[in-house]
Amino acid sequence: MPDTPAAPDTPAAPVLLGNEPGSFPHGVLAERHPAIIRQVRENLPYGPDRRRALDALAANCVEGVIEPLSADAPDRDRWTAWGMDEYTGRSWFDVPWLWSESWFYRRLLDAVGWFGPGPWHGVDPFRPVKLAELRSPRTDEELDALDGLDALSAAAQADALLHGSLWGNRADLGFRLSAPGTTPCADTPPLVADDSARLWSLLPPDAGTGTGGGTLCLVADNAGRELVPDLLLLAHLLATGRVARAVLHVKPYPYYVSDATPADVLDALERLTGAKGRAAGYGRLLWTALTDGRLTVRAHPFSCAPLPYADMPDDLRAEFAAATLTVVKGDLNYRRLVGDRRWPATTAFADVTAYFPGPVAALRTLKSDVITGLDATVETALVAAGDQRWRTAGTHALIQVRD
Repeated sequence: MPDTPAAPDTPAAPVLLGNEPGSFPHGVLAERHPAIIRQVRENLPYGPDRRRALDALAANCVEGVIEPLSADAPDRDRWTAWGMDEYTGRSWFDVPWLWSESWFYRRLLDAVGWFGPGPWHGVDPFRPVKLAELRSPRTDEELDALDGLDALSAAAQADALLHGSLWGNRADLGFRLSAPGTTPCADTPPLVADDSARLWSLLPPDAGTGTGGGTLCLVADNAGRELVPDLLLLAHLLATGRVARAVLHVKPYPYYVSDATPADVLDALERLTGAKGRAAGYGRLLWTALTDGRLTVRAHPFSCAPLPYADMPDDLRAEFAAATLTVVKGDLNYRRLVGDRRWPATTAFADVTAYFPGPVAALRTLKSDVITGLDATVETALVAAGDQRWRTAGTHALIQVRD
């Protein structure tokens, strides 16, 4: 399988593996994945056959090797193209971390019967947790707070919704399993990079006022309380004419515990339309935009690929190339955008995303080791602050743009 193409004059950094004890990737494979299996077993009343399959996966993902999909798996050819044959027989810890993480969620769906015939076909194993968060009192508080936007200037309203979408990434359910109760470090600013001015320059307020407008692609990350502020940001951009059309990219099936699927979009939209005040107005706007085509939901198979976006297929490349701006949300999508490698933190974001076919922005809270585009003084301050988990604890965030 080819490595992620590196930009000219940017030497490729080592691909992240999970075989170093004590490392963040190793902890995800050895601890987080078994915890996720336990959560799934507790949240739905699976019968003995499904529970045995989950137990077998729990043992295999920690102590076993990569085993190929069955001959009748509907996506076997796709996974073969994505490297399954190359990695078959190897430890989960000795293949690229991005690949083994994605493989875990694909095999989890096998274990719960997502793809096969029977009563569990198409049932999201993470749905109970997603819905609990979406229906939580905290979500009510956040929606009620929207009414306070009326007192702000237009620019301040836009910034508030942009930052809501950015920090909504803390609602990652898989991350919370292993890092509850994290708090920001007081010695360093929470935003380690802020290109928000460049982002807004690509989406001027009159972008959709009858002169053709622009198209925004938003590559979503998590469902629930993160997807809601993503939808609110899209609604605001459409309402204010900054874009004429938006395309929301979600996952075609359950993935990484809380990643958004089309069903999650409907749940979030129902939450908005059933709310009060400004939230309900945004919900109605989104509903209308879906029906008239100004907002489209896309679930491309590559959204669940264990590969970087540098390897995206031609049809997806053409779609991003035609967009005024593509906004990539969340930690996993950031890893796929820049390549899941041990980049020096000061490696230029523009260099590692040079392959991307159009302007691209990353909105991400930091929850894995991968990072690029930091100013050297910012990196020095983060290291000097003494919190060695600044890369992974979700206490810092970034907004990066390559136009």
